[in-house]
Amino acid sequence: MSSRTLASFVSLGLAFAMTAPLVRAQAPAAGPAAAGHWTAPRTSWGDPDLQGFYTNKYEQGTPFERPDEFEGRGIADVTGEEFEAILQERQDGVFLGIALAGGDPAGNLGGPLHWQDQFEVTKGSRPWFVVDPPSGQIPPTTAESRERVPARRGRGADSWEDRSLYDRCITRGLPGSMMPAIYGNSYQIVQTPGFVAIRYEMVHETRIVPLDGSAHVGSPIDQHMGDGRGRWEGDTLVVETTNFRPESVYRGANPAALHLTERFTRVSADKVEWSVTVNDPTTWERPWTFAMPLTLDASEPIMEYACHEGNRAMENMLSAARAEERAGTLSEFPTAAEGER
Repeated sequence: MSSRTLASFVSLGLAFAMTAPLVRAQAPAAGPAAAGHWTAPRTSWGDPDLQGFYTNKYEQGTPFERPDEFEGRGIADVTGEEFEAILQERQDGVFLGIALAGGDPAGNLGGPLHWQDQFEVTKGSRPWFVVDPPSGQIPPTTAESRERVPARRGRGADSWEDRSLYDRCITRGLPGSMMPAIYGNSYQIVQTPGFVAIRYEMVHETRIVPLDGSAHVGSPIDQHMGDGRGRWEGDTLVVETTNFRPESVYRGANPAALHLTERFTRVSADKVEWSVTVNDPTTWERPWTFAMPLTLDASEPIMEYACHEGNRAMENMLSAARAEERAGTLSEFPTAAEGER
């Protein structure tokens, strides 16, 4: 697809999405999304309609893997008052950790009122994200993966190139770009005949996913968000993604072997269940899957992500490293792998 065609598609799709009626979200129900039957609305050309603005900000306090305290139990076993108490405990923990936002441990946040909704962790949906294996734990890594070069390391920052691609406002990678964080948790799905576009507020990335059955691009072409190809399985959009770059590949996987399978399923008027199956036999002993809901909410449009404007973080990190060098206190420390939660 030429750059001109791509730009035309995005402009047309975004204009359509901005004028299409959207279902205003209601507060999420506690616990995982119900598995009952839901008939998704259709686009004018007959595909299931997933379009709209979404958020998963309510999930920012959810552990990725099953906590040890729930050993022997599944996600469906944690419900009712027990789950409500867990969400409240997470909410309290969030408030205790946001003094930098101008608030206090009682949860009286400073700043504009829109920040209040950012911390509504009590609307979370589940006790943890990993749904397969049943243990709720990421499978063990292979001997091959453990013999690879260790994760990228920085030395305080000799230069900006020592910082992660996320620090440098380049990418959070896939699936990291849709993982809940303390801000920037808005996403948009746009559809046209034969294509789906997924926009991410944080770092302003957009994936264009063809639905025409075409093959992935050739192996010499690698991308930070991979190369996605989609299809419909009933009401579920299935996106298969390969061709990752080593700088941004998920959790230190082998970029030549990693295969991600995403499923987007409309399960209710205001919910899309998003699941990701991670398959790289050179890195993990078996495939594994995590899942979370995306909540449709027209009041959560994507805002400008002006990552570099007025951002003194990179300058301050570099100057602090030079100061530590002069003081003789600089030490090596690991930097977070791209896209990790």
